Amino acid sequence: MSSRPETPLLDQVASPADLKRLSDRDLGRLAHELRAETISTVSETGGHLGAGLGVVELTVALHAVFDAPRDKIVWDVSHQSYPHKILTGRRDRMRTLRQKDGLSGFTKRSESPYDPFGAAHSSTSISAALGFAVARDLGGACETGHGDAIAVIGDGAMSAGMAFEAMNNAGALKKRLIVILNDNEMSIAPPVGALSSYLSRLYAGAPFQEFKAAAKGAVSLLPGPFQQGARRAHDLLKGMTVGGTLFEELGFDYVGPIDGHDMDQLLPVLRTVRERANGPILIHAITRKGKGYGPAETRRDGGHATAKFNVTTGEQKKAVSNAPSYTAVFADALIEAAERDDRICAVTAAMPDGTGLDRFGARYPSRCFDVGIAEQHAVTFSAGLAAGGMRPFAALYSTFLQRGYDQVVHDVAIQRLPVRFAIDRAGLVGADGPTHAGSYDVAYLANLPGFTVMAAADEAELKHMVATAAAHDSGPIAFRYPRGEGAGVEMPERGEPLEIGRGRTIREGARIAILSYGTRLGEVLRAAEALGQRGITPTIADARFAKPLDEALILELATEHEALITIEEGAIGGFGSHVAQLLAERGVFDTGLKYRSMVLPDIFIDQAGPADMYAVAQLNAADIEARVLDVLGVAQLHDRRA
Repeated sequence: MSSRPETPLLDQVASPADLKRLSDRDLGRLAHELRAETISTVSETGGHLGAGLGVVELTVALHAVFDAPRDKIVWDVSHQSYPHKILTGRRDRMRTLRQKDGLSGFTKRSESPYDPFGAAHSSTSISAALGFAVARDLGGACETGHGDAIAVIGDGAMSAGMAFEAMNNAGALKKRLIVILNDNEMSIAPPVGALSSYLSRLYAGAPFQEFKAAAKGAVSLLPGPFQQGARRAHDLLKGMTVGGTLFEELGFDYVGPIDGHDMDQLLPVLRTVRERANGPILIHAITRKGKGYGPAETRRDGGHATAKFNVTTGEQKKAVSNAPSYTAVFADALIEAAERDDRICAVTAAMPDGTGLDRFGARYPSRCFDVGIAEQHAVTFSAGLAAGGMRPFAALYSTFLQRGYDQVVHDVAIQRLPVRFAIDRAGLVGADGPTHAGSYDVAYLANLPGFTVMAAADEAELKHMVATAAAHDSGPIAFRYPRGEGAGVEMPERGEPLEIGRGRTIREGARIAILSYGTRLGEVLRAAEALGQRGITPTIADARFAKPLDEALILELATEHEALITIEEGAIGGFGSHVAQLLAERGVFDTGLKYRSMVLPDIFIDQAGPADMYAVAQLNAADIEARVLDVLGVAQLHDRRA
């Protein structure tokens, strides 16, 4: 017996065009079925749940009113796009979501013409939609044609500077552009900052509880039944410091707030805006993350991301591991360090749970700062803390630290400020795919003068690296670690500072040396076991540092072996490139050394399980074994990867 919900209306929808023949009442029923289908899908695949449930009605209304793909609907972050994918011809593939060769968990231009712009990081939608609007007016060539440009952006994403840069530009250009502020009072974590307070005041007061829809500055655009109430609300707002004033100062007409789950409000407002808007307009829709699914609604993060789960209970089906997660090890080590040093503080950008800083914040609330989705600010704020005599740890995902790179260079590195960068989700992360892979931090940090760059080989090493960073005051320092559980090694009672720029030899061997940087060390050891069956015993070392390099260790490995292989979970230009530069400068290649560097390939690797992604990258144990045999000229009797 199938556990999938009954969806008679949804079964008739092959594309958004099919919504045009449904009555408004049927569109409401369709939204109910779409929500059930989304819950059923994510229960089988895992993924982002709460954000999509919060925009079900909005998704139905947008596709019923507008004409995608001619009209460009740009979803900010796009983790809320599962209902959109279901309505745009991809329902039959939804159970492949976030899997190898399956659908992306985000919008992706190559996946569908209904995805006009790819996303996965926040706050890009208004800029992209404005680009579509200007391209439309300039006569740009587009296979799907040019119509309206609609950006759907959450209140958390609106806190990032890029969103305001785009709105400022859009207001000046005065192009017809529709921005829908999906205000669910929650980004990934509950939102922080003045903007969130501003938006909360828009509907928290008694006047807004009296009116389900209000308009300020754009009353004439509303359908007749809305106008009287909107004008009364507008008059009330004249005496208040809230309303749409902020957005209007940026050049936008403002409509709202409206109930983003009420089709009787959404449909007429969207239809009127479609017919009447002649410049940039912002529609403020109030929604609830996780709407319509109790287990998601009651979670602190609104069911943001989830493993596979039981639809009835909401209980997640997570694999049990005896090893702690790297994130938990970092959080515990930082708390221990903060117990001994009241100068230690922590900064994150809207990811307190993901980085483990929720635990630090619970223990030391006055020393923990969630700055919202604002990585640039997070880095420079941390630089100011360091200049002010504190010892800040900026805990950010590798892929999100990219967004603050100019600040890393200009505000931290040039001033040699001792900001500690705790870089989570290093390497390939699995189902989130290339947009979230931590592929580049080694390359973009190790090329900066005065930076110390470390990578933990296991969870015990991570604990030592937290202690190392806490004690390092002579300049910026970074340490990276992957997503998921550790290797299961014995943990030290206390982290001890490592000697800067000093690696370690794991085991002695002959002929060939393997120098690992990061958590591929486990794969190196597995490859060594297989090589031992062939009578080959490589020397194995853990570099620990990409900068400064352990020059003595590297030169020793290079001069005492006929071949040297470096291995890392980073892109070209990282650790292996620095080793090659050292060997070239010291003339070691002139001695006939065979040197190979195993790095992530020069491609973006699509979503799959981490092991499958590393197989594509050829960085698993079998690949390491094959590379050793190739370098030594040993014939392979069979391919162990077969």
